[in-house]
Amino acid sequence: MSGVLVVLEQRGGVWNHMSFETLAAGQEIAAAMGTGCSAAVAGSGVSALAEDLCRQKLDKVYALDHALLGDYTPDGYSAAVEALVRAAAPDLVLFPHTYQVRDFAPKVATRFNRVLVSDVIHIRIEGGRPVLVRLLFQGRLNGDVALTGSGPHFASVQAGAYRAEKVEGGTAPMESLNLTLDPSQVRAKPQPPFRESARAVDLAAAELIVSVGRGIKEKENIALVEELAKALGAELAASRPICDNGWLPMERQVGSSGQTVAPKLYLAVGISGAIQHLVGMKGARTIVAINKDPNAPIFEVADIGVVGDLFEVVPALIEEVKKIKN
Repeated sequence: MSGVLVVLEQRGGVWNHMSFETLAAGQEIAAAMGTGCSAAVAGSGVSALAEDLCRQKLDKVYALDHALLGDYTPDGYSAAVEALVRAAAPDLVLFPHTYQVRDFAPKVATRFNRVLVSDVIHIRIEGGRPVLVRLLFQGRLNGDVALTGSGPHFASVQAGAYRAEKVEGGTAPMESLNLTLDPSQVRAKPQPPFRESARAVDLAAAELIVSVGRGIKEKENIALVEELAKALGAELAASRPICDNGWLPMERQVGSSGQTVAPKLYLAVGISGAIQHLVGMKGARTIVAINKDPNAPIFEVADIGVVGDLFEVVPALIEEVKKIKN
């Protein structure tokens, strides 16, 4: 391998929380392959962000800085990243699996006669080559994608697959790529960033989540779980049946058809653990499950399992949390 390149994402000078997760993946795979890892950030006036990257263990930091990159467009970003890949000649290019990346990264890969291997949950080494692991059939199966032939290869990394705190610090030189972008290359007009709804809740950024499932029985009982979330200072989330019933907004759904989360703590209350839900939350650092069914699938991924009636366990837990905080 000639090296790993991680293309991070920022918006308005603020890092996407998945960027450093992807950087951790890049550093890990580069170390396993005995090769180098570099990183890049695109935008207008991104020198401060590039300096952030210069404090990490990297071979080189690329600042893709151009006025035409100030507002995101797939044309502008595709042209900039293509120019970087041709100049740096990496063997593997990693992106965070965001809406923006899904928009422009396949265009970049196609220009190199490659595909983007999306939503990767793990990367391992076999025979000296990376093997990308991704979920199939809503998480029922894992699929291995072996990289063959010369690079560059392209992949996006799923939220929570790697830990941002695992990024190794260090020092790295910065290089500003001389981009020769022309306004004629940018055919699309910048549009407002995509949001799932006007009141969207970014559960993916939450460090603590309390999630409720159909074991709550009735809409009125959700107040009990909401009280627990408030006591813990956590975001309230739910499995699909709760949102389908309209008991909580769809923006709070976790799972294959909702948000993918990776908090420090995921407390699942009355959630059986259907595979569609597990896909969205099994990247949590610590999973605590409360369910009266000892055979519930959620216990297969839980670090701590409480077999009991949630209507008895949750009030007791709220009381203990309040005692500790007081």
